Parts: sequence; structure tokens; C-alpha cells
Amino acid sequence: MTQASHPGVSLGQVETRRVVLFTEDDPLVLESGERLAPVEVAYETYGERNADGSNAVFICHALTGDANAAGHHGNPDRPGWWDNIIGPGRPVDTDRFFVVCPNLLGGCQGTTGPSSIDPATGRPYGLRFPLFSIADLVTVHRALAAHLEVPRPLAVMGGSLGGMQALQWALDHPDDLGAALIIASSARLTAQNIAFNEVARRAIVTDPEFRDGEYHEHGQPKYGLSLARMIAHITYLSEEAMRAKFGRRFQDSPVARRGFDIDFQVESYLAHQGESFLNRFDALSYLYLTRCMDYFDPFADEADAVRRLHECRARFLLVSFDTDWRFDTRHSKQILRVLQAAHRQVSFREISSAWGHDSFLLEIPEYHRTIHGFLHQLANGNGQQNGVIHR
Repeated sequence: MTQASHPGVSLGQVETRRVVLFTEDDPLVLESGERLAPVEVAYETYGERNADGSNAVFICHALTGDANAAGHHGNPDRPGWWDNIIGPGRPVDTDRFFVVCPNLLGGCQGTTGPSSIDPATGRPYGLRFPLFSIADLVTVHRALAAHLEVPRPLAVMGGSLGGMQALQWALDHPDDLGAALIIASSARLTAQNIAFNEVARRAIVTDPEFRDGEYHEHGQPKYGLSLARMIAHITYLSEEAMRAKFGRRFQDSPVARRGFDIDFQVESYLAHQGESFLNRFDALSYLYLTRCMDYFDPFADEADAVRRLHECRARFLLVSFDTDWRFDTRHSKQILRVLQAAHRQVSFREISSAWGHDSFLLEIPEYHRTIHGFLHQLANGNGQQNGVIHR
């Protein structure tokens, strides 16, 4: 791995590594009781681990992310999905922290998932792959942390689905981490969120090319998967962002053709998002990971959650964005309320941004200052104020 020598720039070229963490002799036992082996994990690391691994920051990616959170794989114009926040001198400062980012269980970028080969059949698992939970994602993360000799990460952080993993980690393993940074996330999907996920999944499974999940010899169900991506992408942007980016502007001419082709810039943008998605994601991973999100409900028994959180030594940072309507600020405030009931050390920020749910991926100064300040106070051993709310 090549790392830039001055602060505030990208890490440069990085590489993805792979490791088998669970074997036939020591399988992954899922929350459901089902067993899975082997389980290979693709991951990247940035910065240097200190002697006891106590400077580690573990990055959990969102629905369509991967292990390449920062730097690039040979093309500087295509950096990792969180490159603006990870690197020397950046909020997650690789001159100070040892940063770890794996591809999720069930993913399609190097970690075992439904398109991996089932050793029992020699064919891709397809829909025979077992359903898994957020807790199962955390189990695999902890196995990777142990492999990297990181017994207790300084912090676990992520946005959206990544924030769910950070919250679950703190609940299930209260002595395991110094802090959880939960960004643009939720402890429970609303009916509307589940509905969006279901429409996207229906688009995939009703595509004739889905072939009951046995499509690998024939190619992706491209129409269904691209439509699923288009549906989801609408929810990632705010109305304000879409108005600013596209308005009602035409793609090629100020005069509409009055037909059903792509006439508006927003239509062209969504078509591009759907098409480009086909080159980097797998339809089955989309099904499994969205369903994993649907079932996530760690506060279903709130009294039990409060009891478990009483045992947690981690500090918490919650961040929401005022135009995020996928996981609006009420989602973060629900988490805040339960954490405060458990008397946990928690700070909350609602950040002003025009860009909706996608804001957690963007370089927004107040957001970056918040992450930088929290992590560096944490590394310096300084306390955080409880329940501080900034708009």
C-alpha cells in the first residue's frame, strides 16, 4: 500500500486482502442456528496498528459499499466510497489510526455471499444461501478484528446499514469497543422504508432473467437490478438536491420530444446509476442485504436493550442530516432516547445539508469537523458531553 506523505490527501493506491475466517472444522454459526463454511472475507487496512491494536477504527459499510473505503485501485479518479473522510490529516486520520474496512458477509466484492460457490454442490449458493442478521455481520467483523490482533477497537463507525452494525456491536459486545459512531442510520426501518426495499426486490425477482436465483451462467437480471438501483437512488437524495442538480432541465434539447424516451436530465441520471450498478453489484446480495435491514429491530424489547446498554462502556456519537428522508432525524432521536435511558455517554448532531441521505458520503465541513473532533477526543482520552444537540 502506498500512502501519501502529507495531510489532507488521498491514501493513493491500496490493495484488498482476503482471509478465510471460518472453516468446515470451525464454521460460522448464524443467529438462526444455521452453519456456513468456509467464510472468506475481503478487507482493506490503512495506517499502522499500534502495539496493542488500541488505535483501530473499524469501518462498516452501507448497503452497496465494499472494502475499498479509501484510496484507489489504480485509477485516482475512482477513489473508495469514503475517501474524503479517511486518510492522513482527514477526520479518520490514518497518521493516527489503524483503519479496517471489510466487505460484508453476503456481499459480492470478495466476501462469501449468495453468489459464492457452495462446496456441497460446486455451484453458486443462490437462494440456498442462509438468511443472516445484523448480529451475524458483527460476528464476522469480530472474527476479522481478532485475526488482525485488534481485541478492542477504539471506534466502530458507519453510515446507514453501517451504523446499524455499529449499534449492534455495542449492544451484543459491550466491552468490545471504545465508541460507536452511528451516522444517518436507524434502529428500526419504518413501513415506508420496508416498502421501498420490497419494491426493489420485486423488480429483481420478477425479471425473467432472475431464474429463481440461478442466473449466474446466463448473466445478471439486468433490468430488475438496474430498476432496483434507480428506485433506491431516488430515496438517497432530497427534493432540494434533485431540484438543484436537475430541476426540469432537458437532456439534449430545450424542446421536449413529448415521448417516452429519456428527455429530462434526472431520467438520464437515474438510467446511468442503474446501468453502472450492474458492473459492481450482484442481484442476490441486494436481496439478502436489504432483507437483513428490514428485520433489524434491536430495541424491540426496549427494557432489555436498556439493560444491555447499561453494561456498555462505549461512548456514542449519533449524526443525522436535516434533509435525509430515508432515515430522518427521528430515527437518530429514537436511538438517542434509549441510550440516554441507559445513561450512556452520547452526543448527537443534526447536520444541515441539502443532499439528503447521501450526505454521509459527502465532504460537508460541519459533519467532518464533528467526526474529527469526536475521534480525536476519544483517542486523547477526553470525555464527551452527554446528549449535546446541535442543529
